[in-house]
Amino acid sequence: MKELLKKIFKDYKPGINDGDGRKYYSVIIPIIAIDGEYKIVFEVRNDNLKDNPGEICFPGGSIEEGESPKEAALRECYEEIGVKYSDIEIISELDLFIPNNNMVIYPFLGYIKDRTSFFINKDEVKELLIVPLDYLLNADVKSVENKIITIPSEDFPYKYIKDGKNYKFREGSYRVVFYKYDDYIIWGMTAKILENFLEIIKSST
Repeated sequence: MKELLKKIFKDYKPGINDGDGRKYYSVIIPIIAIDGEYKIVFEVRNDNLKDNPGEICFPGGSIEEGESPKEAALRECYEEIGVKYSDIEIISELDLFIPNNNMVIYPFLGYIKDRTSFFINKDEVKELLIVPLDYLLNADVKSVENKIITIPSEDFPYKYIKDGKNYKFREGSYRVVFYKYDDYIIWGMTAKILENFLEIIKSST
């Protein structure tokens, strides 16, 4: 059996347990230099979109079949804000983000080369929000802790577990982060990815 297990797992690459039930996305944190100052380009989503209308996000979207996360991020950046592949340099992949909603998000850090104009897909993007990197590095961040609880389904088989309906399911929590810039609020998954990126910079300087 040991030799069989070795053969089965010889080239095995670990993934995400229960990953088939998740949806996979890529985003880019686009950095651009304007008048000698480094800034991050955000999108303000179209108010008519079904999901998260009017909210602030990074360029990005679903990873299509046959695409790598990097390819998806570059494609979405071009489709949403008109930045061609040749106009953006991917500096690094950032920490994988797995929120508590069956999503997996691959963030990338990208540098937009010598460009100050964009071509916005108005079906998806209402406007761009361009925020100085230094402002975000020094911003007063607000955060709150939300509780996660388990609500068993109506047909949950309590007879299979110790204490049945009196079983104490573990509770969890997740932190929600808010950045304020002028009249804009950056929050949710975008803020968590942003915070992770900013903390990497802070810890290295």
